Amino acid sequence: MKFQHWLGLAALLTSGLLLWSLREVLIHLFAAVVVAMAVCTLVGALRRRWTIQRPLALLICLLGLMLIVALAVAVIIPPFFSQFQQLLQQLPAAARELQQIVMGWVNHASSLVYGAGEATNGGARLVPGNLSSLPNSTALTSGVSGGIKGLLGLASNLGSGLVQLVFVFAVALMVAIQPESYRNVVIQLVPSFYRRRAKTILLQCGEALSSWMIGVLISSLCVGLLAGIGLSLLGVKLVMANALLAGLLNVIPNVGPTLSTVFPMAVALLDDPWKAVAVLGLYVVIQNVESYVITPSVMQQQVNLLPGLTLTAQFIFTVLFGPLGLLMALPLAVVIQVLIREIVIHDLLDPWKKRRAAA
Repeated sequence: MKFQHWLGLAALLTSGLLLWSLREVLIHLFAAVVVAMAVCTLVGALRRRWTIQRPLALLICLLGLMLIVALAVAVIIPPFFSQFQQLLQQLPAAARELQQIVMGWVNHASSLVYGAGEATNGGARLVPGNLSSLPNSTALTSGVSGGIKGLLGLASNLGSGLVQLVFVFAVALMVAIQPESYRNVVIQLVPSFYRRRAKTILLQCGEALSSWMIGVLISSLCVGLLAGIGLSLLGVKLVMANALLAGLLNVIPNVGPTLSTVFPMAVALLDDPWKAVAVLGLYVVIQNVESYVITPSVMQQQVNLLPGLTLTAQFIFTVLFGPLGLLMALPLAVVIQVLIREIVIHDLLDPWKKRRAAA
């Protein structure tokens, strides 16, 4: 290798190390791009409907979003936080109730196998007549309470999180005002012979993100509505908090729906054990309806991601970027899928295959 080749390799390695050290900044920039794409999607839909200038459409969208946020803060957020606090307070009691039910089942099974008394063999105790050796409910409650306090302790980082949130929304607003300028900056970083193709690929990434965001928004609204109706019919308390959690956590595939099931089951368990089973069945039905009916119906250009690849992406991006990586795992996977399909498969592998066939 010549000196310039070694110099290029060193520059490439240095760039990789620099990007790795700035990975937290990069994930925040990607989150800003996702938010900007959401705003641009609204602006594009508004312009197609009423044929107005882009600055006016952007202003209307921003004012509409601010109005929605203000109404949510004034009307929805206070009762939601009140009910969510009640949910957290009821978790220890639900854990005690669940332990008593499990202990009753195990004791009943033990009495069927070994009889009502304790089974002995030469005075040796084989199976206890009760489960006193299991952790008592007080210890379990303390553990659950400690876990809840640990989660609530994350609020100590509120200042840092607020700064990051302001950064994401500020960058998103700047990108939404001049998307073409920022797209051209990215394209200029690509070799000249590939810039036209790079522009096409970036547009396809934007279309894929827009399709994903529209589908997630509609499916989350449907999931929250179905959860609210189902929980109301079952007579489960704190319907508003549980329905909003179901809709919000639906954004995180695999992990979110599982977490959203825990809270209504805990509330139902304190009322009647059969309601907890009914809630589990309700959420299983809702997730199947969302996966096989709602999502395919609302996504005209559906983003097909295999469940195994989605779960793998969630694990990898959570390890690399933390909690924000879990939230951004699916849009990252959508963009990476487009890049692999267009660059690796269409531009690299397909021409190589054609050359091999011609030879």
